[in-house]
Amino acid sequence: MRVLMLTELYPPFIGGSEEYVRNLARGLVERGHQVSVVTISADGTMSDEHDRGVVVHRVRSSTQRLSALMPSGRPYLPPAPDPDLVAALRRIVADEQPDVIHAHNWAVASFAPLKRADGPRLVMTLHDYSLVCAKRSLLYHGRDCSGPGFSKCLHCAAANYGTARGEMITLGTWLSSPLVVRAVDEFIPVSTAVATRSGLATSGAAFEVVPNFVPDDVVRTAATVDPGLDALPHGGYWLYVGALSRHKGISTLLDAYSGIRSAPPLVVIGRTTGERVPQLPAGVTLISDLAHDAVMAAWQRATLGIIPSHFPDPCPTVALEAMACGVPVVGSRIGGLADLVVDGETGVLVEAGDAAALRAGLCRILGNEQERQRMARAAARRAPQFMASAVIPRIEAVYQRVIG
Repeated sequence: MRVLMLTELYPPFIGGSEEYVRNLARGLVERGHQVSVVTISADGTMSDEHDRGVVVHRVRSSTQRLSALMPSGRPYLPPAPDPDLVAALRRIVADEQPDVIHAHNWAVASFAPLKRADGPRLVMTLHDYSLVCAKRSLLYHGRDCSGPGFSKCLHCAAANYGTARGEMITLGTWLSSPLVVRAVDEFIPVSTAVATRSGLATSGAAFEVVPNFVPDDVVRTAATVDPGLDALPHGGYWLYVGALSRHKGISTLLDAYSGIRSAPPLVVIGRTTGERVPQLPAGVTLISDLAHDAVMAAWQRATLGIIPSHFPDPCPTVALEAMACGVPVVGSRIGGLADLVVDGETGVLVEAGDAAALRAGLCRILGNEQERQRMARAAARRAPQFMASAVIPRIEAVYQRVIG
C-alpha cells in the first residue's frame, strides 16, 4: 500500500503528534508499505530526506513567507488551504500516486481542495480538538470549555494568539471544518472525548477511535546513564511528566502534595512554558528538559504516576509510558485519560482541578501498598494494547476499509 502522511511538523520538531507520525510512518514501512511524509520545512533541514525508509518532503509554506504570523520561529499551518502547500501536494500526489492520504490536524485543509472521487482516499487522525477549537485544546480561561461559539472563540483565540492571528485562525476553523468533514473518508480520533467533543457522531462522519501508541520496545529504550538521572531520589518516588503549566495541573498537584504527611518524594520532569512556576514544597525535585530515554528510565524507578490535567487532554502518551513500566496512575477524570486508566484497576481517577480530590486519590495509594502493587500489575497487563504492534494494524484496517 502507498501511504502519504500529511502533517504540519515532523522531527526534529518535538511534540506528541510529531512523534506519533514518525512512529506510525516507520511502523508502516516495517510492515511492508511505501510511506512518504509531506511537512513544513525548517531552517537547517533538507527539502527531501529519508528517515529509516520513510521519504520526507519538506515544503516551504505560504504562511512561512509572512514572518509576522509565525509564532517564535516555530512553523505552523492555519486551518485553511496554504497555496504553496496545495501546489506541492498536487505535484507529489501526481508523482507518487498514493492509495491513501493520512492527514494530521490543520494540514488537511491543504489537501481538501485536491480531493477527487477517483483520487486517493483521505483519512484524518484527530490528535486534539482542532476541528472545533481555534486553540485546539478546548481550554477557556484556563478551564475546560463548555463548547464553541463564534464570538466566544474569537475573543479567546485573540487573547491566545494576538488579535490578527486569532481572528484569522478562528475564521479559518469555522469556515474550513464543514469542508473537511465532507472531504475526509474516515476520521481517527485518538479518544472517545475527542470524537464526542469534535461533533463526529452528530455530523454523520465515519470514524473509529484508535488511541495513541508507544513503540513495542519503549521500555528497552530507557537510558542506563544520563546526567539528569543523578537528581532522582534514591528509593521509590511519585512522578509527574509534562509541561509546567496551569492547564496541565501543576499548581493543583503541588497544592495536593503539600498537604500529605509522610508522602514519598515527588519528581517533576517538565519543560517551562513561560508561565510562572509555583513555589515547590518540601520533597519536590524539579528536572527540566530530560531526554525521552532518560524519562523512560525515571518511569522505571517510580512507584506512581500523576496526571492532574485541567483540560480534556486528548490522549496523554505519558499515561501509556507509565503503564508500559508497570506504574499505576492517579489522574483527572477528563479527556482521553478515561479511555486509558481503568479507575480502581490500573489507577485512580479524580475530579479535574480539585486539589482535595487529588490529595484523597494519592492518599488512597499511599495508605495501601498492596493495592498499589495490584494496580501496577494490572497496568502492565493493559499496556500492550496501546503498543505499536496492536494499534498500527487497526490503522491499516481503516486504510483497507476506505480503499475498499
